[in-house]
Amino acid sequence: MMMMAKKDKDNFPVSEENFFLDDSNVPNDWMESAVSESLEGELAIDIYETAKEIVVKAPIAGINGDEDLDITIADDIVTIRGERKEEKEVDHNSYHAQECYWGAFSRTVTLPTKVIGDEARADFKKGILTIRLPKAESNKVKKLKVNLG
Repeated sequence: MMMMAKKDKDNFPVSEENFFLDDSNVPNDWMESAVSESLEGELAIDIYETAKEIVVKAPIAGINGDEDLDITIADDIVTIRGERKEEKEVDHNSYHAQECYWGAFSRTVTLPTKVIGDEARADFKKGILTIRLPKAESNKVKKLKVNLG
């Protein structure tokens, strides 16, 4: 992507010192402008289907598996909740950038088909949560015989 020089209302290039944002709009403490602790982070997921199951995958760094995760299944809806606990060894004023989300996160998705929640299983390896949900029998194609008579 190529950046074009800004021009003022008379179509003259803006001076370099005025090119950047007016710092009066930037908060003094940039950390205070980060996401509020009351908001939950959204979890990125992949969902795919095989002949027998629906698979949900989510990369989740900074958790300890089962103790930091809560997964619920209801009909064709899966909810993943958890919390990434921030290490308190660094003072917030020492950061130059802080892009990692720490705190509660959740994601609720509607699956493309009904599943058997009692037979689902979840694995957490190398920071990837994988949920395998067997498809419900009622979703299989059934042929009906037409009774003549």
